[in-house]
Amino acid sequence: MSTHVKATARYVRVAPNKVRQVVAHIRGRRIEDARRMLLLSPKEVSDQLLKTLNSAVANAESNHDLDADDLFVTAAIVDEGPQLKRFQPRAMGRAYRIRKRTSHITICVGTENTPPPRHSRQAVAAAAPRAATTTTTSGETSGDTAAADKE
Repeated sequence: MSTHVKATARYVRVAPNKVRQVVAHIRGRRIEDARRMLLLSPKEVSDQLLKTLNSAVANAESNHDLDADDLFVTAAIVDEGPQLKRFQPRAMGRAYRIRKRTSHITICVGTENTPPPRHSRQAVAAAAPRAATTTTTSGETSGDTAAADKE
């Protein structure tokens, strides 16, 4: 059974599409290969990605007693964070909006090169019970809500 350990960097002041370009290269690789790629990458975000990757490896070593030589980057996810909104003055009293984007970076490492398990939509739907209401041919509703309406 494989163990998946994650580390997260939030509110990184780099646009998510720029981070995703670098993250695509390290996904599914061994830790040493991913570190080497990030060290040699000319992109500025690679420093922040390297810190997050090292944090995930440290979490795996200290919390789960895993060896760093056996680890893979099983998942690397980049989500959008909040945008900092600024204005750029333009001619004739206009102002253009500048959106300074931020990113949330999550890196998962594991002992096998398989993605961490996800909750399927069927499992999530089964876990959340709903009130049963049915409609009969005469147009009446039956179930939990219909009993409250009749009283």
